[in-house]
Amino acid sequence: MNRVIEVEKVSKAFRLRHNRSNSLKSSFVGVFHKRYREEIETFWALRDITFAIEPGTTLGLIGKNGSGKSTLLKIIAGIYRPTQGEVRLPNGSRMGTMIELGVGFHPDLTGTENVYLGASLYGLSRCEIGRIYPSVVEFAELQHFMDVPVKNYSSGMYLRLGFALAANLFPDVLLIDEILAVGDEPFQKKCLKRIEEFRENGGTIVFVSHDLGLVERICDRACLLDSGRLLYVGKPVEAVSRYKEVLASSDELL
Repeated sequence: MNRVIEVEKVSKAFRLRHNRSNSLKSSFVGVFHKRYREEIETFWALRDITFAIEPGTTLGLIGKNGSGKSTLLKIIAGIYRPTQGEVRLPNGSRMGTMIELGVGFHPDLTGTENVYLGASLYGLSRCEIGRIYPSVVEFAELQHFMDVPVKNYSSGMYLRLGFALAANLFPDVLLIDEILAVGDEPFQKKCLKRIEEFRENGGTIVFVSHDLGLVERICDRACLLDSGRLLYVGKPVEAVSRYKEVLASSDELL
């Protein structure tokens, strides 16, 4: 079966440093007092995650805060490397990422310069960037601000430019984090319309969302994560139902 993304036995560990010494004095005190000594903890954000995504699929990642959704998305994007396991792109798919607000933007460069820089990182020539540039500006609705350094942009302007660039790169796969919640309602609707168009044209989407209604409405499949483990992957309605059970059981423990 043709697959655009394969995630196989992926685990991700982070090292957490507690009582980190920031001076010679505190390091010296730690020699004699155990409670002041620096301790390093290994935290597993993801454990043994395996699933595959077929072309043209819209996959939602759901789960509580801290369940590992964004970490998994960043591993798929290549921002993080898995501690164990691997992510494969059998078809050499081009990815468009909208994961963190302003990631990849240089604050001292203008909007125009960042569009050219960002698109060039995806392998587009200057001529190709010039062809998509008007569409990026039109979608972002930032015609009067493209010559302004992006460090002067509001968070909403960052969102507009970042999404407009990602959406106009014509990627095979579009990765989206919860950033859609940042924009105002008209822009959210505009983004969702573009996502629908992307889906209808056979694009593959992987996105993190806490909007369960949206997951049920536009997803073909959904993954439910909890404490870094994959509890379920399959029909969105079933994933949402199981997620509500997880939330209910968590409330009962409080």
